[in-house]
Amino acid sequence: MSVARILLLVLALAAVAFTAKFVLTGSVGPDRPGPSEPKRQLDNVRQKAHDIEVQQQQSADRAEVPP
Repeated sequence: MSVARILLLVLALAAVAFTAKFVLTGSVGPDRPGPSEPKRQLDNVRQKAHDIEVQQQQSADRAEVPP
């Protein structure tokens, strides 16, 4: 392979990597700090499940009849 073909291959791979990063992250800059959207959604679901469990336990405690 000639030097020109190797250089062309390297540039093509760089262009593909640049495009892939842009498509996957939505930006070409550094990744944003903080949790990603799927992580935030999962955290919200976990928090809601915890809230429901607490509400159910409170309802069960109120429904108990002392012996």
